Amino acid sequence: MQPNLATCPSHSVVLDEASFMPGYEPEIRRLMDMLPASGRMCTKLVSQPTQRQVISTPFPLPWMSDRPVSINFDQLNQLTIEEQDLLVLRTVCWSLGIQWFQPKWYQGMVVVSAVGIAIEAVQADPVGVIVAGALGAIAGTQIWRDNRSTQRELDADTSALAVAQRRGYTEATAARFLLSAIEKVAQIEQRSGLTFVELLRCQNLRTIAGTSALNNPPDRP
Repeated sequence: MQPNLATCPSHSVVLDEASFMPGYEPEIRRLMDMLPASGRMCTKLVSQPTQRQVISTPFPLPWMSDRPVSINFDQLNQLTIEEQDLLVLRTVCWSLGIQWFQPKWYQGMVVVSAVGIAIEAVQADPVGVIVAGALGAIAGTQIWRDNRSTQRELDADTSALAVAQRRGYTEATAARFLLSAIEKVAQIEQRSGLTFVELLRCQNLRTIAGTSALNNPPDRP
């Protein structure tokens, strides 16, 4: 699923003091060039040399107009160029894929709930306000869950691979680089292992790359 990027207002690259170390600015420019043109308008790459994660981005909330991505370049540079490309591209695709305002059922319920609360408040009907508020809360919770779902994580991988193909990668090659990036990041961050969602993503990427054991059954005797 490709994210809808039409409403992104502007793009910027934030360079702190560490970003002006030799090679940092060209790296950021190269990474920005990897992104889809419309995606650059929402993306803000921020150098964060003190963070423990290789790359991180906050969960986009409805009122956030841009998509900041924090990068520890000392750690990122432990990956190959191709792994860096796919890791950053995937992170940006995940962030841009979070959509709060879409013409779907639950989003419609939130709008109806807001209108209902306003009407019931004007009419001084506390029961109506509570009912409308409850419907809005249910719809909002479902939107939150959808945006935080495992499927959303897999969709972000798919979107990143699609953009990578427009940058000269084959789908299988891009999947292999993203897979190796996921595994190396866990080692760089000194984590004990991959998370459950990362394991699912890795299995899916192995299938796309053609390296999954499920795609290569052992020869019969």
